[in-house]
Amino acid sequence: MADVVLKLGDFVFERNEIPESIVFGGEQALVVHRLVGGTKIVDSMGDFTGPISWTGWLEGQEALSRARQLTAMRAAGAAVVLEWSELAYAVVIRAFEPDFQRFYKIPYRITCEVVEDLTLSPGGTGDESIDDLIEGDMEEATELADEVGDSTLSDLMDAANSAVETVSSFANAAQSTLSSVLQPIAAVRNQVSTMIASVNNTLVNVTTLGGILPNNPIARQVQQISSQIVAAQQLPVLVAMDRTVGRVQMNIGSIYASAKQLTTAGGNLMDMAAKEYGDAMAWTGLAKANPQLGGDPEISGVQTITIPPSKDTVGGILNS
Repeated sequence: MADVVLKLGDFVFERNEIPESIVFGGEQALVVHRLVGGTKIVDSMGDFTGPISWTGWLEGQEALSRARQLTAMRAAGAAVVLEWSELAYAVVIRAFEPDFQRFYKIPYRITCEVVEDLTLSPGGTGDESIDDLIEGDMEEATELADEVGDSTLSDLMDAANSAVETVSSFANAAQSTLSSVLQPIAAVRNQVSTMIASVNNTLVNVTTLGGILPNNPIARQVQQISSQIVAAQQLPVLVAMDRTVGRVQMNIGSIYASAKQLTTAGGNLMDMAAKEYGDAMAWTGLAKANPQLGGDPEISGVQTITIPPSKDTVGGILNS
């Protein structure tokens, strides 16, 4: 599930820490009365959500410290929120079992007892999809950019919108696609930050009300007053835009960071694609996501391979 963000309280699972699948659900508690003649009376006692468990790998320099963090959460026995995709549960960690192999390589198993299902029913007003959230924030950011009225900011916002519109599904987008969207969004946020600093400078440099000083020409006084008024009007809009664009950047960045990565010594992308996607022809997607390989399906030496959540469908022909 490389395209899923999995959180347990304030602990965010990353890379191979995220399992390939998570079983969820429960059972309807029933009391069955068996009567003469094969007749049954079944009383429904209520819906009980079953425990949620999965396995994964804690890897890297922080593997042991992250294992200890989860151990501390289990020992605390406090209810925390477990969430992934559109699902959310209040849970208590029943068991956490790390298996120390190396300080940088610790497979684990975790089981969470569900206290409450926080997920709204499909017919209700559940959380919006990641695509809806990004689209809504981009629309809001565009309106704020129009309100600011800066041509450079508007041009950057147009470029960011164009990049976002090329993505049909962010959850299934390749790393290269996400990267191409993050770049113009970062440019927008940098411009907003620059403008906020400029506006703050205009407001901070006021020595007297309206900037009126003795022996200043009237024209200069009027210009200073006008600049201060414009700055005071722009500042809250720019701050709101910074927060909105930052939210888009964070949402896309979390998808980008959740891509699955494997470290391998030798091999080839076709075998890897066959294993990951069931289609050796999807090796082209792996090649595009890993430019360090130079488009060569053969993997030389030890390489960390990024695996996009969705397979390439160009029929095994690179750059088609």
